[in-house]
Formats: sequence, structure tokens, C-alpha cells
Amino acid sequence: MLRQYELVERVKEYDPDADEALLNRAYVYTVQKHGTQKRASGDPYFSHPVEVAGLMTDLQLDQETIVTALLHDTVEDTLATIEDVEANFGPDVARLVDGVTKLSKIEAMPENERAAENLRKFLLAMSEDIRVLLVKLGDRLHNMRTLHFIKSPEKRRRIARETMDIYAPLAERVGMYEYMREMQLLAFEQLEPEAYRTITGRLEEIRKQGGGQVDAIALAIKQALAEAGLKVEVSGREKHPYSIWRKMAERHMPFEQVSDIMAFRVICDTEADCYAAMGVLHTTWQFIPGRFKDYISTPKTNGYRSIHTSLIYENSMRVEVQIRTREMHQTNEFGLAAHWAYKQADRPDGQVGWLRDLIEIVDASHDAEELLEHTRMAIYQDRIFAFTPKGALFQLPIGATPVDFAFAVHTDLGAQTVGAKINGRHVPLRTQLENGDVVEIIKSKNAEPQLSWLGFVVTGKARAAVRRAVRLKERAEVAEIGSKLFDEIAARVPAKIGKKAIRDAVARLELEDEEDLMYAIGAAKLDDREVMEALVPGSTAKIADAEWPARERVISIRGLTPGVGFQLATCCHPVPGDRIVGLRKPGEGVEVHAIDCFELASGIDSDWLDLSWGRRSQGAVGRLRVILYDRPGTLADMAAIFAQNLANVVALDQTQRDSPFQTYELDLEVHDLAHLTRIISALRASDAVAQAERI
Repeated sequence: MLRQYELVERVKEYDPDADEALLNRAYVYTVQKHGTQKRASGDPYFSHPVEVAGLMTDLQLDQETIVTALLHDTVEDTLATIEDVEANFGPDVARLVDGVTKLSKIEAMPENERAAENLRKFLLAMSEDIRVLLVKLGDRLHNMRTLHFIKSPEKRRRIARETMDIYAPLAERVGMYEYMREMQLLAFEQLEPEAYRTITGRLEEIRKQGGGQVDAIALAIKQALAEAGLKVEVSGREKHPYSIWRKMAERHMPFEQVSDIMAFRVICDTEADCYAAMGVLHTTWQFIPGRFKDYISTPKTNGYRSIHTSLIYENSMRVEVQIRTREMHQTNEFGLAAHWAYKQADRPDGQVGWLRDLIEIVDASHDAEELLEHTRMAIYQDRIFAFTPKGALFQLPIGATPVDFAFAVHTDLGAQTVGAKINGRHVPLRTQLENGDVVEIIKSKNAEPQLSWLGFVVTGKARAAVRRAVRLKERAEVAEIGSKLFDEIAARVPAKIGKKAIRDAVARLELEDEEDLMYAIGAAKLDDREVMEALVPGSTAKIADAEWPARERVISIRGLTPGVGFQLATCCHPVPGDRIVGLRKPGEGVEVHAIDCFELASGIDSDWLDLSWGRRSQGAVGRLRVILYDRPGTLADMAAIFAQNLANVVALDQTQRDSPFQTYELDLEVHDLAHLTRIISALRASDAVAQAERI
């Protein structure tokens, strides 16, 4: 663990003007606040923030960041408050500490919701100041280094999975490859222990058998370049065990077939020397076609620049070579942190523009599961480049479509998309873009995002925006249904219902506003009794139980000749409350249809019998089509809605399963149209349901 004076000396080495008193005060503060707390390793707890601060000095970050690293756990794990931090260290440090600190009021949430809320706050904070991310990455890296001290295997795996899914990709997106590789390796050890042991064991065998093979190849490369007059540094290593395992898994190959296990790095003085070195290597050894990548002329989205090529060395051995300048190497290993000069007015916005997409995802995501899904999609993707007709360049993940492109340009453009042209040709919206495509979006002010887009969009931003738009539309539809049901309920109240009565009801039910009330009614979150009682307290006591709707099935039809039998049509499944007509069926009596049944289109209006439901008619079978999200538990959620609304499923068929959806058609025994409408509203309001409609 770094001593107090050692930490200060480290900072002063690269920042002679650093406030020594501030650094000393922060060191003492964290030691005092954490006091006798212990880590799982048995070490004093304050050793962790001190080590994180040391990692920040390796990145040569400013004094505020070092102080934040020292204090980052004080608010979460001690009696210190953000107000205390601000009083002692100023508003800038307090804001940074608050960004890194986990929310303390969410411990009662399920684990995935806690993780999502922490991530939500973290993303919002780091969008305002990237130093929050840098401290958090240092915090996570040190926690991963000490993860083996945690006794619970489940907790170790949970932390490792979170690291692999969120923090390692974030480190990659800001170009901090050294952090990314170490996080992946440590997480890999916990998540796939057998594979980890096997691969590291095989690499050890290769080292023993090779007897300095890496050094020999590095020397051969350096000599070849020196003979060409190039002054370079060459280093070699075995590839990362996790990257080897991932290649084995993706290509379904055993370890023995992974050919390019060794990688070499050539550091040149200038960019021109990089290309000259590439030419020398390609003439000295055979290079492998298709494995050459020029990230110098076309950098990665995180600023990574290097030439990658693969050569065939002696005995058909494949080796990977990366060629870059010293400045490129520093940026490639430590990314945004390597050139983060926070005291300057200009921030590297181009490097962190993707953070704005993450914030839109935070705003649009409805729940924990969506937030985590969309965030992973946004931070862990390979990229392509596409252009607007005016030449503006946008980076998108592989597999992106014109809809993803439209949302990347602007959320409003994505929402208004009705068509697209790629390189001047009209194409379906699900067409996958390729590098260099010129994409023209055709829009309409009256358009809105379609649920079907979720079947092909790949960016987290697009998926979050589509889901949000669909939810808002469905909420409006549910509220409209609720408004109609409210009028029916209000008509039974023995008093005139005005705006004041509605406002009072909203307050009694602890809702937000009138629209929220209508939504709650439409979504079947409130029944008739609850609404009436909220409108006029005591009113339900005056209504006998017998007057509330019964559930037994009693159907009578007005307009039929006495003695003539009838049956409800199975094509449209009319229920009490529908406007109905009858069709004579010789030998079968009269078939009762809903007025809008498609079967009536072939008939003649004069053949219809004008019918109506009997006064006490109740109980019929309605048919629904419900599209669920294809994930565990959604079918159970749908069944729970039916049970809560006292509806009986008499038939259920899965008609389609096409990720990310599964479609069901079902017959549902209900009381009447209002009952069926409530159920449809409740389905549409459910997070498990993508679409619900009567058929």
C-alpha cells in the first residue's frame, strides 16, 4: 500500500503545482473515516481507496481525480456525507465522489434492479465528467485483483459477470486496453475456471517447450527492420488467455488449432516509419491475406491507432504484429486517460460522443432489464462507417440498419422514418449497412416507431427509443379506454362528478394526475368499487353486492323469433357489449356476429337480423392475439393478468416464435366487452407484452 508521502510524491512528479496540503488532507480523511473497517482480505479498508488513487497517478490524472479516488467509498461505507466532502474538499470533488458512489437507498431492490440503478447514476455522472469513469474503472480493477478473497462463489461470479459485461467493455470504449485485458482475465478466471486453468496450463507448456521462442522472433523482427534503416523497439508476448478462449468458442476449435498465439509489438518513431516497417515485414515473411488492418488511417471509435498484420514465420507458425508510434502506444494502452488534460477548456468530445447515446438510453429504458440490455449493446460492439448524403460520418455497430442510422443522426429522425435509400437505391428498413454506404432517410411527420423494428435494430439507442415510443402509444390507448370506463363508473355514482371530485379522487388514490387515473382504470389496476369510493367516499356501501357484475354465464339475445335457437360465431367471438347482427343458418338457427366481423363482408345487409343483447347477458368467449417478449417469465406474467382479472383461458395456441417475440392466439372466457377491454388494457400495460389485440 502506498504511504501518504509516496502518493504525494507521485503526483508532484508529473504535476509540480499540485496542492500538497489537499492531497495530505484527503489521505488522512479516508484513513480516519474508514477507521477499523476491514476488506475481505483482512487488510485495512482504506488500503483500497489508496491503491485506487495510486492507479490514478499511473495515469497522471489531476489532483481532483486523485482526491476523488481516495474518498470514493467514504459516503457509501462510512458516516461521511456528500455535504461533508463538499465542505472539506470543495464542490468539484463532491460532485465526482457522488458520481462514483453507489446509491444508498436501493438496498431493498432486487439484485438486477440495484445493479441497473447504480449503472444509471454512474452513466449520468460520467456523461457530465469523464473522470468519474476513470476512477470507477480503477476501483473495479483493484476490486477484481482482490476478488479471490471473497468467500461466496456466487458473489464472485456476480461481480465477475458485471465486470465482463459492463466495465471491461467501457474500458475498451475509452481505449484503456491495459485495464480491459486485466479485467477480462480476472473475470474469465471466475466465470470459466476450468477453461482458464486449461489454457493457462497449455501456454505454460508452450513457454517451457519453446525455450525463449518469443524473444527469438522479436530479435529476428528487430534485425530485419534495422537492416532497412529503421530504429524500432520490439516486444513479444503470448496472447491473452481470454482472447484465445473466445476464439476457440467462436470458431468451435480446440486449443491445438489456434495458430496465432504469439503477438509482437513494433514501436516506431514516426507514422511514416510504421508504414515502412510494414513493407519490410511483408517482404521478409509471407503475410496472411485478409488479416491486415490499418487503424492508423482509420482509427477505432475509441481513438485506437495501429497497423495489424499477421505473418507466417518459420515452420508455418503464425504470428500477429502490431505497428505503431510511441504516442499511439501510450494512447492505445491508456486511452482517454493518456491525453486527458482536464485543466484545458477543450475536452475530447469526439472520443466520448457515444456517452450521449448512453444517456438517451438511460432516459428511454423502462426497467432494470432493459437498461442493462441496451447499455451492453451500446458499449460492446464492433463498428462500421456510413455517411449521410451531405457527407457526415456516423459510426455504427456491425449489423446496423437504416433505422439504427436514423436514430444515430437524431432521435426525431429515427421516430419519423418511413423508408430509406442506400447508395441511391430504395431498400427495406431491415437491410444491413456496409462500410462506406451513403444512407438517405425518408421521413414523415405523421410516422411513429413500429414494434416490428425491434426484430432488426441492433443499437441500444434505437431499441430503447422504439420501446419507449411503443409504451407511450400503448399508455395513451389504455388511458383512452380507461376514460370510457370511467364515464360508465361515474354514471353509477349517486352524485354529480366534476373536476374537483376527480382531483380529490386522484389525491385519495395517490396518483399523479387525471391521466394517471384513466390509465390505472384502463389497465385494470383499479376496480369499479375503488374508483367509486375514491370519487364519493361511502358511495359503494349503498350498492348491494347483488348489483355488482356477476361472473356466471347468462346469454340472451333480443330480436329473435321466440323459440329460434342461436349460437355465437366463432369467427369474431362477440361478447356482451358488442354491436351484433344475426345470420340465418338453415337447420342451425341464427349465428350471432359482431357488426365488424369480416365474415359479414360477403353477405347482403338485408340478410342480417338486427339484434341486441338481453339486459342481463353476461359471459362469453373473446379471442385475443398477444405478442410477448421472448424471455423467461413472460407467459407466466400473461397468465397472472388473466387470473387477476378473473378471466378463464379456454384455448391457447402459440402461432409464432421469432426472436425477440412469441405470438399466442387464445380464447378467453369473459363477462362482457368492458371486462375484455380491461384485460386488453392490462396486457398492453404489462412489460411482458409487446402487443395485445382482439381478433
